[in-house]
Amino acid sequence: MTRPSPPPATPSAARPATDGAAAPMGVREGWRYGLLGLPLAFVALPLYVHLPNVYAQQFGVPLATLGLVLLLARLFDAVTDPWLGRLSDRLFARSHRWVLGVGAGSALVLLAGMVALFFPPWDTARAAQVALGLFVGLLVTTAAYSQLAIAHQSWGARLGGNEVQRARIVAWREGAGLVGVVLASVLPSWLGWGGWVTAFGLALALGWLAWCRAVPPTTQNAPDVCHSGKDTRTANAKASRAGWHDMLHPWRHAPFRRLLAVFVLSGLASAMPATLVLFFIQDRLAAPAQEPLFLATYFFGAAASLPMWMRVVGRVGLARTWLVGMGLSVAVFVWAATLSTGDVWGFWWVCALSGLALGTDLALPGALLAGVIGAQGDRGRREGAYFGWWNLAAKLNLALAAGLVLPLLGWLGYQPGQPNANGLFALTMAYAVLPCAIKLLAAASLYWHFVRPAAAGPAPSLAPQEAP
Repeated sequence: MTRPSPPPATPSAARPATDGAAAPMGVREGWRYGLLGLPLAFVALPLYVHLPNVYAQQFGVPLATLGLVLLLARLFDAVTDPWLGRLSDRLFARSHRWVLGVGAGSALVLLAGMVALFFPPWDTARAAQVALGLFVGLLVTTAAYSQLAIAHQSWGARLGGNEVQRARIVAWREGAGLVGVVLASVLPSWLGWGGWVTAFGLALALGWLAWCRAVPPTTQNAPDVCHSGKDTRTANAKASRAGWHDMLHPWRHAPFRRLLAVFVLSGLASAMPATLVLFFIQDRLAAPAQEPLFLATYFFGAAASLPMWMRVVGRVGLARTWLVGMGLSVAVFVWAATLSTGDVWGFWWVCALSGLALGTDLALPGALLAGVIGAQGDRGRREGAYFGWWNLAAKLNLALAAGLVLPLLGWLGYQPGQPNANGLFALTMAYAVLPCAIKLLAAASLYWHFVRPAAAGPAPSLAPQEAP
C-alpha cells in the first residue's frame, strides 16, 4: 500500500519536503560552518562530564555539595539562554559581522574560564573556596559557551533548505563536534590538562576563523510566508524591538512545544548516563584505565554513523529516523544494566552501539527544529529565540541529572571509589535502567505527535497560529 505524502509544511514528513531556497551545501561550505562545533564539543565533555569527577576525586568535594553547586550553576546558565538568544537575534539584525565579533569575545572568555576551572587560582585546601570558585567559574564560562553556541546554531538554522539539507547542515556541525569530543576524551590522559587547554585554544581560534569565511545566512534566506516581499533587514529591525513578545514567541506554536517536550525527555535520558559514565566505568566495571577507549569508541561511533543516518533520513524522514535511534538506545542500555565487574568487552560494545544511536540525537532534533522555525514563518528573524529556549531545555536536563542523581546516589549508599553492593545496584539503576524508561516516554511522544500523523495521512498545518 502506498503511504500518503504529508504536505510540505510538516517537518516530520516521511519524505524530505522543500521549505527554503537554500543551495546545496558542499564540502567547503560545510566544514567552514561546522568546524566551530569541534572546539565547542571539545570543551563540553570536560565541562559537563570530567569536571564533576575531577572535583570529587582530586579536590574531595562531597557529592551532595558538588551536586548542589552544579545544579545552581547550571540552572542559572539555563535561564540566561533565552536572553542570549534574544541577543543573538539583535546581532543578526545588525549584520553577521556583529555576530562574529561578539563571538570572538565570548571565545576568549570561554578559554580563560576553562583555564581557571581546571587550574584553580583559589585555595584548593579550603572546601568553601573550592565550591565558591567552582560556582563562579561555571557561571562565567558557561555564559560565554552558551552565547557562542546559540549564535552558531542560529546561523545554521537561517540557511534553510529541505529535510535532507537541514540534516546535513546540523550533521556538519555535530560531526565536527564529535571529532572534538573524541579528541577531548583522549587528550587529557595523553597530554594532561595543560596540553588539553593548549589544544583547545588552537581549535577555538581555527573554528572562529573558518566561521568567518562561512556562507552568510542572509545570502540564502528566502522571504518567509508572513513577510513575503518585505525587505529582510526591515523585518529584522522590527523584530529587534519586539522585546518580551519576541522572546516568548516560540511558545505560541504547538509544534514547537511538542518537539521541545520530546527533546527534553530524550535529553534527560541521555544526560543521566553522561553524568555517571565515569563512575560506572571506575566502580561498576573496575576498569578506569579503559576510560579513554570507551569514550573515544562512543563518540567515534556517533561520528561514523552520521552518513548512514543521512541516507535513512532521505528515505523515511527526520522523525522516523530519530525514532529508530531511540529504540536502538533503549536496547543497548538494557544490555548495559546486565554488566558487572570486568565486563570490558561487553561495555565496549555498549559504547559502540549507543554511539551509533547518539548520531540521531545529535543531528536530527536540531534539523526538526529548523523545519518548525521555517514552517512558522520565523526564519531569518527569530532563530535565536527558538534556540535560546532549546538550549535552556538541554541545560535543565544536565542540571537535573547532576543536581538530583548525584545526591540521590549518595543517599542510597554509593560513594565514589568505595563500592558496595547497595551502592553499585543504585549506580546501575541510575546509569542504565531509569534512562531507558525516560527514553521510552520520549519515543512514545515522538511517535504520537510526529510519526503517527505523517503515517495516517495529511498532517495538521504548521502555519503560524495562536496556541489554543
